[in-house]
Amino acid sequence: MCGRFTLTLDADEIRTALRLGQIPAEWQPRRNIAPTEPVAVVIDAVQRDVLWMRWGLIPSWAKDMSIGSRMFNARAETLAEKPSFRAALRQRRCLILADGFYEWQKPASGKGKSQPFHFRLQGGEPFMFAGLWESWRQPDGEALLSCTLITCAANETVAPIHERMPVILRGEQPWEWLHAPAQNLLAPLPADALTLEKVSAPE
Repeated sequence: MCGRFTLTLDADEIRTALRLGQIPAEWQPRRNIAPTEPVAVVIDAVQRDVLWMRWGLIPSWAKDMSIGSRMFNARAETLAEKPSFRAALRQRRCLILADGFYEWQKPASGKGKSQPFHFRLQGGEPFMFAGLWESWRQPDGEALLSCTLITCAANETVAPIHERMPVILRGEQPWEWLHAPAQNLLAPLPADALTLEKVSAPE
């Protein structure tokens, strides 16, 4: 599971690093992005403009938006089977911008507080999570865009902390993901590509 991540670069830095189009004017670096908050998303591999979406996918058939608070992650292994994700996998794939993510290690004794760790690429550069998105009609008729972050089995760097990790796409992989739902892309990043740091609870 991935329930917190970071995106600490300013708009010009993220645009240049990831070869993006337009960035929302209200862009702000953030160190603790949580479910139900706005996240930066790309859905078009040609224009590559960045949109805001609510983190926590709300299927188009949902009766209310509360379901989204539980659907901020989607398991790569079962996307094609789950009614909540099947249609989005075929037609509405997205990329979620980040430069790090948090996972919590439970205490060995089973008692006490879990220890958070912050994971980044070795070079510190930004990257994109593989995701899915949906449009849900609100009671007032306005469309609400929401997304979920896809997870896979943890690699050797993350596994001692948590059994799952987000699917991280680099190079040309993000644009391949938007063109076709290639299952081989939904795999753990090589363990030596990540670095981790023990941190205090993110604020």
